[in-house]
Amino acid sequence: MSIAAGDPRVETSDRQLNPVDAAAVDALPVGHALLVVQRGPGSGNRFLLDTDKVTAGRHPDSEIFLDDVTVSRRHAVFDRQGATFTVSDVGSLNGTYVNRDRIDTVQLKDGDEVQVGKYRLVFFSGHEGA
Repeated sequence: MSIAAGDPRVETSDRQLNPVDAAAVDALPVGHALLVVQRGPGSGNRFLLDTDKVTAGRHPDSEIFLDDVTVSRRHAVFDRQGATFTVSDVGSLNGTYVNRDRIDTVQLKDGDEVQVGKYRLVFFSGHEGA
């Protein structure tokens, strides 16, 4: 699998994946996913989802540590079942959004934009042949 310009997984929001991020997405095995910070503090950072449960928040023990006052200490959790990922809000003050819709729990698909506080992270999952 190769990701090229024009692929909806590349043209997310108003930005495109740089070649390094595109290569990282190409290399993802099935059952793994990558969150790429497209906007907000730490833009360009990547977070690997490679376990069954990954927490995101302002608490220093969060696997995805997002240090900003707009993020709750315990904000969201990413769950994996097989090759499928969901994101759930865990009672955050400002909410968790997927593609600009406030959510409780939603299944993620390639190119979805997850907003946690000021952070906008784009979701990409591994596919067969990676």
